[in-house]
Amino acid sequence: MDLGISGRKAIICASSEGLGRASAFALAQAGCEVVINGRRNEVLDQARTEIEELTGAKVTAVAADVSTPEGQEALIAACPAPDILVNNNGGPPRKDYLDLDRQAMIEGVIQNMVTPIELIQAVAPSMAERGFGRIVNVTSLSVLMPIEGLDLSSAARAGLTAFLAGVRPIHAARGVTINNLLPGKMNTKRLRGGIAAGAKARGVSEDAIAQAQIEEIPAKRFGTAEEFGNACAFLCSQHAGYINGQNILMDGGLFPHAF
Repeated sequence: MDLGISGRKAIICASSEGLGRASAFALAQAGCEVVINGRRNEVLDQARTEIEELTGAKVTAVAADVSTPEGQEALIAACPAPDILVNNNGGPPRKDYLDLDRQAMIEGVIQNMVTPIELIQAVAPSMAERGFGRIVNVTSLSVLMPIEGLDLSSAARAGLTAFLAGVRPIHAARGVTINNLLPGKMNTKRLRGGIAAGAKARGVSEDAIAQAQIEEIPAKRFGTAEEFGNACAFLCSQHAGYINGQNILMDGGLFPHAF
């Protein structure tokens, strides 16, 4: 399917690895000029080279921490008038809520709530002026279903969701959509790290932990980064202009709900 966004300009935050990189790759495949971002130069440069070689797209790499004002300024300087913004960022590490101090909570909220809001403030008005804009926020299944030890991440992402519920109608009549993409158990480095930590804590094999998690998922597998990236690209396409303010869950049916 032609997504109708060839030539569009996209900023994808935290996109040197994992779901962010997959989203950048899918948008590049669709013909977008993409700005990718990460904090480790070597990994970021590798991602830029591979995406360019495999898609032929123009790829700009910005090494920066997107949670900082300086990092956001660098991204906007690299692409002053984006048509697409994919808000993605690492979450706070898994931790018991009793071990969270005030500074940790502030940093978690900045990472997963304040940062995407600031970037939307920076780009949404100009998208509306040009009559086209797609904003996708990568949140989490944990917004809907608590995950042990991820209380801070879940709360910050849920706060973002609630905040944007009131923002999304503002520019809708001028072609700007704001949607949230909620990954469940995707086969990424972050998931594997959690599996490894769980195996070590329980004194069992990583395969045993992974299989137990897979058995809980109706699809009987983990999701792939490629699947996620393609879903993100569709939400950014010309075909998704009537999808706005939605929480789109990608979890293989793990979260049980009727509506």
